[in-house]
Amino acid sequence: MKVKAIIERGKDGSYGIYMDNDDLDFGLLGEGQTVKEAMEDFLVSKEEMKTLYADQGKIFPELEFVYQYDTASFLEYYSHILSLVGLERLTGVNQGQLSHYLTGRRKPSEKTVQKIQQSLHRFGEELQHLEFA
Repeated sequence: MKVKAIIERGKDGSYGIYMDNDDLDFGLLGEGQTVKEAMEDFLVSKEEMKTLYADQGKIFPELEFVYQYDTASFLEYYSHILSLVGLERLTGVNQGQLSHYLTGRRKPSEKTVQKIQQSLHRFGEELQHLEFA
């Protein structure tokens, strides 16, 4: 079962991950100072729930997590790989605006979120078809 796992950066700079699924009778949470720590804590939460299910004689569902970032969390998490200058070139969104999204001073509109996401998906598709001679 595919389950959305939403990654968000808190006002204090820490990260949280939570499940977005109404079909299950439990929820999972993860917290950390980095996205990686939050993911690790999230997966610990999953293992704890799996153990609880086993203790109660229940079958724990097979879960496949689809991680979804808020814009600020994505920009921070990938900032060591993708510069704001590079993202501006890819997306057409001004790096000053991207910086505001990264720091949480502003939130992008839904239209801007879609623009960033679609640009990154196109770039990913280009990379998938790349071959070296």
